Formats: sequence, structure tokens, C-alpha cells
Amino acid sequence: MRAANEYLEFFLQPGEFQFSDDADVRLRTLLGSCVAITMWHPRRHYGAMCHYMLPTRGARRSGDLDGRFGDEAYLMFLRESVRHGSDPNEYEIKVFGGGDMFPTVARSGRLAIGRQNVVAGLELLALHGQPVKASHVGGDGHRVVMFDLWDGNVWVKHQPPVSAR
Repeated sequence: MRAANEYLEFFLQPGEFQFSDDADVRLRTLLGSCVAITMWHPRRHYGAMCHYMLPTRGARRSGDLDGRFGDEAYLMFLRESVRHGSDPNEYEIKVFGGGDMFPTVARSGRLAIGRQNVVAGLELLALHGQPVKASHVGGDGHRVVMFDLWDGNVWVKHQPPVSAR
């Protein structure tokens, strides 16, 4: 692992997207029911991470893409990969999050939002023919995710909810 003074670290808030063509970058976020997708180009050491909150906003409004929604965050990745002269299919994809933050709450037959986010993300990636190299999704609680662009490694610390400890 590199010393902290050897790289730049960016923390993604919910709804944010970050693409970097600088290999000396770490992207980090904290997930509950949200999902993060990491994308890493093994030859160029480009990378991106999104932190989306909902699968889609439904009827798309005019204007800029919004990283709060999984489908639009993925379009942001496609736009940036092409802008940087790279093929989106050359990236390694990993998926994280979608935890159930309130496992004891009854949902009357509906999927928990975390599960909805995971299903939507995996379906979107499959639709675009992008295989998922690794994932750590579902379950209860939150995750801290750190993504190192210099080697493509993703580190996950999963913490169950306080009531489950």
C-alpha cells in the first residue's frame, strides 16, 4: 500500500461520479443502501467510481445527467471513457453496496431499496455486455469502499448495523 502522501484521495458523496486519468488517485466512499460501481482500465490505469442512490429517476428530465441515479451514472462513465479515448468494454467492473440499513422494518412485499439498486446495476451492466469481475453487495449494514487507480484494487470494510452486533 502507498503512503498517504503518494496519492490524491477523493471522497464521493451520494450522487457523485468521479473519473480520473491519473493513476496516483484513490477514490473512497461510504455506502448504505446506495451502490458504488468501480471501473478500471488495467492498461491505462484510468478509473471511475459512481455512488448512486436510486436505480433511475423514471421519466428523464432535460438537462445534465444526474449521478444520483444508476442509469445516468453509467451514462456518465460511458461519456468520460470515450472522451478519454478508451473503450468502455476494456474496463474491469466491480459492484458494491446495496445494504439493508433497516433489516427489521417490514416492507409489504417490496424489495428493499438497497436490493433494488443492486438488481438495477447488475441488469444495466449485463445489458451493456460488461461482466462484473467482483462484487460485495446486499446484506445488512454499511460499507467503506476504497478504490486504488494505480493497481485496480478495491478495499471494502463491511459493518453490520448496531442492532445486529
